Order: sequence, then structure tokens, then C-alpha cells
Amino acid sequence: MIERGTVAPFLTGPFGVTILMYPSSDRKQTDMDISGRTVLIVGGTSGIGLGLARLFVAAGSTVIVGGRNTGRVDDLETVETVEIDVADPDSIVRARDEVLARHPGLDVVVTMSGVMLVEDLRDPAHITQAETTIAINLLGTIRVIDAFTPHLIERGGGTIITVTSGIAFLPFPLMPTYAASKAGVHAYTESLRAQLAGTGVEVTELIPPAVATAGQEKVNPAALPLDGFLDEVIELLSVNPTSNEILVNGVLMHRWAERDGTYAELVERRSQSLGALPGR
Repeated sequence: MIERGTVAPFLTGPFGVTILMYPSSDRKQTDMDISGRTVLIVGGTSGIGLGLARLFVAAGSTVIVGGRNTGRVDDLETVETVEIDVADPDSIVRARDEVLARHPGLDVVVTMSGVMLVEDLRDPAHITQAETTIAINLLGTIRVIDAFTPHLIERGGGTIITVTSGIAFLPFPLMPTYAASKAGVHAYTESLRAQLAGTGVEVTELIPPAVATAGQEKVNPAALPLDGFLDEVIELLSVNPTSNEILVNGVLMHRWAERDGTYAELVERRSQSLGALPGR
């Protein structure tokens, strides 16, 4: 057992990313059944989102995957697709209308579109990356939730799953606006859950650590294998009641770094990644 406040051994990759196995922590809980649902996964055309689509299909749910490049999900014959660009409000409205026309029983919305961009804060030109990150990761998430919340309230129940990151709780200085955007989604999720209390709409936050998708495994040997991560996620989602925060073991060190007294040390380790910037 690792005591709170104890600094435990770390596995450190070339960018200072670390993985540590912590025991699960108590969180407030809701009920969620992943079988027989009608699920929209926005940002589900690759990586974790596509993996979640496969999990829901395997559980017997109807799945619609949304994204800008829906051709990536051709291997899933039982999955429907819808084109959606979360940076474009009109695209979100069109996708909502299309999905609800085809699936009026939609009862799960997963919003996970996101970009992870390197920024050099000494160069004012970084504002382009910052604006793109906020538009997609934070505002895109809010817009998707806004588009489908009235439907879920009207039907008297459903589930919204937001996707943040361990970086929301333990910044990665090489990608500062990414961390800020995910921290914003976390705070928004907490407020959303409070405001939807009593409506029958549940709000769950999935908080991944580094996962071996989109080439992350090439630069970060500590990234979790996608299949192993998804195995943990499906187990946690299937628990009744389901925690408000879906935390696999590999992300607990990030989520509870301040509580455990490891925050400053871990940020310092992660700051080693700044050596990848020009002139460092």
C-alpha cells in the first residue's frame, strides 16, 4: 500500500512522463450500463475514441462515430458515422439533427475531440496553437454538450461522458494550452454534473494517462498500451455504480499529485521535456 504523501518509484520516459500504479480511490458514483445503449462518440475516428466504439459495439450497443474523417472506421461494419467538426458550430448543429433524426433514442454522448500541440511560450506566434487548442478541446466540448443536453433532458435520462487527461491535473509544460484546455473541461464537467442533478442525465469524466496512440509510444515508452487501457476502462464503466471519474491505475499519480505531495517533483520531471524546444 502506498501512503498518501509518499514519493514512490517512477518510470520516466524521454519527455519526463511517468507511470505509477496507485490503489483506486473513493469517488462519488453514478449508475451506468454500457449494453443496449445508443451511443454517439464525437472524436471517435481513431485512438481511444475508436477503441471505445469497439467496446460499446461488443457490449451490444448501437454506435455512431463522429469526426472530420469518418473513413477511418470502415473496418467497423456495425458502426454508423456522421461528419462533424467541433470547431464549427454549424457543423455540430447539422450533425446533431442528423443523428437524432436517425436515432431518436440516443442516450449516451461521448465528447473527446482534441488536439495536443507543442508551444514555445517565448515566441508570441504560439498564440495560433493556443487558439486552435481552446477552440477544439474546450469550446468544441462545450458546444457538443450544449447540442445534445436538451435532448437528453427531454427524454428523462442518459449519460454524457467527457474526456480530459491526467495532464489536466499535472501540467506538461511542453503543451501548456493543452493542459489548460483539459483542466477547463474537468471544471466544466463538475459544474455540468451539478446543474443536471435531478434530470436523470448522468455525467462521467474519463481521465486517460498517456496512451500508445497516434505515435505517442514512439516518444514516450511509459504510454499505456491501448488495449490494456481499454480493458481497465470497460471494467470501470461496467461497475455498478460507476464512478464520476474513470481513473485507470496509470493516471492516479497525476490525479492525486497535489494530495500526495508529489506535484512539484513531477512537474519538475516533466519540465525536462522543454529541452525539445529550439534554442533550449
